[in-house]
Order: sequence, then structure tokens, then C-alpha cells
Amino acid sequence: MHLLIDNSNTRTKFALDQDGRLSEWRATIPTAELSPESLDKALAGQAFTHLTLCSVVPRLADLMEAHFTGPLHRISHRSPLPISIDYPEPEKIGADRLANATAAVIRQKHPAIVIDFGTAVTFDVISADTSYLGGVIAPGTASLRDYLHKKTALLPAIQLEEPTSAIGRSTAEAMQIGAVIGYRGLIREILAAIRAELVGKPAILATGGDAALIAQGLPEIEEIDPDLTMKGIQVIGRSAHSLRTLTP
Repeated sequence: MHLLIDNSNTRTKFALDQDGRLSEWRATIPTAELSPESLDKALAGQAFTHLTLCSVVPRLADLMEAHFTGPLHRISHRSPLPISIDYPEPEKIGADRLANATAAVIRQKHPAIVIDFGTAVTFDVISADTSYLGGVIAPGTASLRDYLHKKTALLPAIQLEEPTSAIGRSTAEAMQIGAVIGYRGLIREILAAIRAELVGKPAILATGGDAALIAQGLPEIEEIDPDLTMKGIQVIGRSAHSLRTLTP
């Protein structure tokens, strides 16, 4: 049994790889609460023989490497990847971005743009010959929403949902329009700029917490997969652990 870990800035998610399929069992820990105790509680009753860790929080990646006793592969640009890397400083590419690019390529989606709606929204660009070219990082929807509430005296905290009009009839409605419709404008403009420079017509995939909501108004996005990053972790991990087994 193969444990997959997606350690992002906001949440740390766990899944099991059972003979090439993601199991129905999942667990999540708020990243701020990650500790040996919370790990043991979240994984209680689950048996696994090896692990693959995708982390963008180095301190907590070190904690998990020290905590677990089985063979563990920590994803980086040195992992066995189904993509090549055409990027000046490959060691600075986030592990989650390598996982997203991997997940696109194994679906025969290349050239491709993968949009991950997380704490930040990231765009990862893969060429027709499956090279990772780079991408874009912009503030996530939560960053925009929370900043207004925290930095102003009168603007309330809101939950993102589809606006019913482009003209807000209350403060909350006006904020919803800016956060959802306005955010789609940001995504659309970045996509247009990338597509103007990329050779070939790219497939556009989306993942992350707000992907379904934002993509409703973006026909450019062809596919939404909430498990995209985890599937990339799965593929990279299976290759890495297979190589470990074959090494004398």
C-alpha cells in the first residue's frame, strides 16, 4: 500500500494508492496543525508500506520525513518524471507544479496549461514535446477575499459563490462580483497571454479548491479534476519506488 501526501500551504491531504487506483479513503489536516500527533491521528488504522511526499513547506516536509519509518520519496526536479524540464533553475520548481505537469502529460494532454486554484493560483505550461516551460503565480481567490476584510473597517468576510448579477445591491454582493467575475478576468487574460506565446493549441486543465466555481464562467477550461495533483504524485511515486526496488 502506497501513501500519497500533498502538503500545501493551507491543507495537507492524504490518499492511498491501491494497485494503481486512488482509494476512497482520504484524510486532511490543516497544514498549520501538522504535527507527529495529528499525523498519527489522521492515519490511524491505515496500513502502508511506502510513501510519496509532495511538499511546498520544507520545514514540514522534514518533519514528515523524520516521522515516517517506511521508504519515502520526496518529489523534486530530481524525481523520475515523464516530462523534461526546460527551466533555468529547476530546483526552484514547486513539487506540486511538477505533479500537476505529470498528471497532464500522462493523460496525453500536451501542449497543456494546468491551473491550480490554491492559496496562490498557479499556471504550469507544458510544451508539445512534454517539456516543463514554467508558468505564472498570482494571488489565490482566498487571498483577495480575506485581504479586503482584514484591511478595511467595513468590508465583511464572505464565502465565494456565483453572483446573480454584475451589479451588486449590497456590499457582500459587490465583493462577490469582484472576487468571482473579476477573478475570471484575471484568469482569462493570463491564459490569452500564454497561448499567444505557446506553440500549438494547449489543453487547459484545472484543479484546486475554487476550480469548479471559477471555471463555470471560463469555457477555455476543458477539464476540472480535483485529484489532478494527487494523480501526479501517484505516478511519480510509483516510478520512484520501482527504481528503488530495482537498485541493487
